Amino acid sequence: MKRALAPHKPTPPIEVRGSARQPLGMPPAQFLRDYWQKHPLLIRNAFPDFVPPIAPEDLAGLACEDGALSRLIRHDEARERWQVKTGPLAEADFAKTGDANWTLLVQDVDKWDADVAALLEPFAFLPSWRVDDIMISYAEPGGGVGAHVDQYDVFLLQGLGQRHWAISTDPDAPRDFRPDVELKQLREFEPTHEWLLEPGDMLYLPPGVPHDGVAFGGPCMTFSVGMRAPSQAELTGDLADYLAERLHEDQRYADPDLAPAKAMGEIDAEALARLRQALPFAAALDEETLRDWFGRFITRYRNAQTPALPDRALDEAALRKQLAAGARLLRHPWSRMAWSRGKSGCTLYANGHAWPAPLTLAKQLCAEREIALDAAPSAATADLLLALVNEGYLVLRKARRR
Repeated sequence: MKRALAPHKPTPPIEVRGSARQPLGMPPAQFLRDYWQKHPLLIRNAFPDFVPPIAPEDLAGLACEDGALSRLIRHDEARERWQVKTGPLAEADFAKTGDANWTLLVQDVDKWDADVAALLEPFAFLPSWRVDDIMISYAEPGGGVGAHVDQYDVFLLQGLGQRHWAISTDPDAPRDFRPDVELKQLREFEPTHEWLLEPGDMLYLPPGVPHDGVAFGGPCMTFSVGMRAPSQAELTGDLADYLAERLHEDQRYADPDLAPAKAMGEIDAEALARLRQALPFAAALDEETLRDWFGRFITRYRNAQTPALPDRALDEAALRKQLAAGARLLRHPWSRMAWSRGKSGCTLYANGHAWPAPLTLAKQLCAEREIALDAAPSAATADLLLALVNEGYLVLRKARRR
């Protein structure tokens, strides 16, 4: 008997009309269920008869303050060049802008102006700690920052003039950045929806939606209510710092069950098991990640110095020539090495760095201070030796002339 397929949930409408009573055009619970972090939404008339709580000249004055975060962005359409000037700005900066193709961005305006901060009240259905700031952009016709992607939720409230917005809801839209622009602009952008927003209209965008906003027709001011969204890297780094501050020095990695080493320098399964005991929160890490982190960490741990780079980098031909002439490879006294075996093969760790390595060579490098090669090195061996020599972890000593 075949199971009945679950009914397909239709995509909610992308455009609704708001009111003074319902700025989202619907109850907050419905918005959170159907749109929040799921779908973009344009709300016409979200804030009826909207009057900007700050004047453009006051915004420009704030951009000149030392503590304000501001950027002045100019676009040369003819040469497709973008210029970014980071604040604090000066009056002379605005004298050079002209009457088109530039934008002023000022972040955290809600921290400086109580009337701007009052715009957060309609967003009280969100946890206050989720709100980051209100950024205001003032632009002359053609002004914008180019097509880009934000990694946080944002409500874009049109405050003055008109702005043309284009977005892409294509899940497969390319997200590569242009290499020639300081701003993180998309290399390619093909919109699926376009609108012209009037004062009081608001566009909600969840994270990851490509979009581009351009001032149209005259002076334009947009209020961006951004949500705080820390990355996993930020969360992990801060948690590690938090835990480190609260752990005692006498709580250490311990190995009272240690057996004689089968191979010098190996980070084996027993060592990883002891790590999981010493770090209970590391239980969530897969074995490959734990092994790679520990290999890098333990070869950096308590290193007083780092080997200096050689005066001149070698190439493979020069390395092979010197080895053939009897040159010796010595492990630098300040190099600290370990190795491990994983699903992807053997990895050699040296002073916090990692390289794929032939197993026999990895064992030899960790066990011996002077490396003697019985034959001409293979390509894989030569690649690794060359990297270690050029990093200073191995020292090449030319053969003595008799």
